[in-house]
Amino acid sequence: MPFFTTRDNVEIHYRDWGQGRPVLFIHGWPLNCDAWQDQLKAVADNGYRGIAHSRRGHGRSEQPWSGYDFDTFADDLNDLITHLDLRDVTLVAHSMGGGELARYIGRHGTSRLRSAVLLSAIPPLMVKSNDNPQGVPDKVFQDIKNGILRERSQFWEETTDGFFSANQPGNNVTQGNKDAFWFMAMQQSIEAGVKCVDAFAYTDFTEDLKKFDIPTLVVHGDDDQIVPIDATGRKSAEIIADATLKVYEGGSHGIAMVPGDKEKFNADLLDFLTR
Repeated sequence: MPFFTTRDNVEIHYRDWGQGRPVLFIHGWPLNCDAWQDQLKAVADNGYRGIAHSRRGHGRSEQPWSGYDFDTFADDLNDLITHLDLRDVTLVAHSMGGGELARYIGRHGTSRLRSAVLLSAIPPLMVKSNDNPQGVPDKVFQDIKNGILRERSQFWEETTDGFFSANQPGNNVTQGNKDAFWFMAMQQSIEAGVKCVDAFAYTDFTEDLKKFDIPTLVVHGDDDQIVPIDATGRKSAEIIADATLKVYEGGSHGIAMVPGDKEKFNADLLDFLTR
């Protein structure tokens, strides 16, 4: 399994499958690069090079005590892109990873990029305020942190229903989806879990989105119970100059993992890569 070392000596694990134009996947919270295996195989099978890393504090990557902010995550991503000398890259980011993608462009520009995909992503801003009335109330984030600190194994089990919209009639969510989520969540350090909540709840990516000058596909489910589409996906598509918004009717936050939506997203992704 390949690892690279960041500028501050943190070991980051990544997968690197296939050959061709690179497509780099950035996972959501509290997952890791294993969440992207279906997409990595899809792009590798179709003549692309699929790459995905596990954010510091997640999966098989090192779990330092600090560095759980988006400037650091974006610089870690830049370290990986530089380490592999990737060019003409498409970045694909889910949920919290969308903030990492946005901040990467805000800090490092698009000279190495070809395009971007934001899937159920958190930009421009998650927390509810007078200026962001469609956002998530602050109490929700405090409850998440309290749940992690109280008994995180049970908390992650309870979170799967909302994450995958398994509480909706006629859903296609499998027990395997739920088990995979729990397993990946339990690999995240408890410190990363809590600190990342503060990072994705309160970081404003509006100015970062204004710096996007590459084609961007925004994919979001209209039943996303974790990252509300009206506060995030729809607004991002309005801010980004060259954005295309695809709304999945009944789509959950876990689009890339749930049968049915997963295959639809893979097809949309491959179609976007040909442009």
